[in-house]
Amino acid sequence: MFKYRFLIRPQGRIIIRPLYNIMADKIKKFKAVLFDLDGTLLDTLQDIADSTNAALRQLGFATHPTEAYKYFVGDGIEELVERALPQSQRDENTVSRCLELTRSEYHRRWAVHTRPYCGIREMLGEFQRRNVPMAILSNKPHEFTCQTVDEFLGDYDFEIVRGAAAGVPLKPAPTAAVQIAKQMEIPPAQFVYVGDGSTDMQAANAAGMYAVGALWGFRKADELVRAGADRLIEKPCELMTLFDENG
Repeated sequence: MFKYRFLIRPQGRIIIRPLYNIMADKIKKFKAVLFDLDGTLLDTLQDIADSTNAALRQLGFATHPTEAYKYFVGDGIEELVERALPQSQRDENTVSRCLELTRSEYHRRWAVHTRPYCGIREMLGEFQRRNVPMAILSNKPHEFTCQTVDEFLGDYDFEIVRGAAAGVPLKPAPTAAVQIAKQMEIPPAQFVYVGDGSTDMQAANAAGMYAVGALWGFRKADELVRAGADRLIEKPCELMTLFDENG
């Protein structure tokens, strides 16, 4: 089995070349999986975009196309709101008011378009069948994180579901990921961490976890590679190969 070097050409084309053999003991260490939520397990983009755009309209500001929100999300709701506002209107009072309105709108819209990505249910079911411990870590507010997981992924057993919490730094800080590993009593090095953005890849590396970039999510391959992805996967089922290799 090879690990690969991802080379990014100036034109954006990715060249993949074998780098070196992975040691067998490195392969065998994977015992648990930690997932990001938005853009990884659930496609939440339309509901997030609609909620934030509704808040912007109430404040008299221009809205954004849904695709733009792929680059607004990922670092917490406060950062989302600030990025969505015009640069000249990012004062504390305006951000606070827009944040309040966005939360209120999302309470109304969070389940309108949100769905698991294709293949997610099958992948989670297979992990559950194999008794692989699973957890979720999101920068989405904790209330919304638990709400969406209960609604759309309630059939699967996650040992921990955790969103943004007061006093704990958001990803890419590794604090929450390391805390999850400690709570599950599994060393961070034995976790596969799956996410769709640079925030996730950075958090995984900082926590000492194996970083897997989900190409079906919000961000593109070059961002994931530059942020330290150990592997990129195009379909959820490909994640199982890491655990098949456990032998």
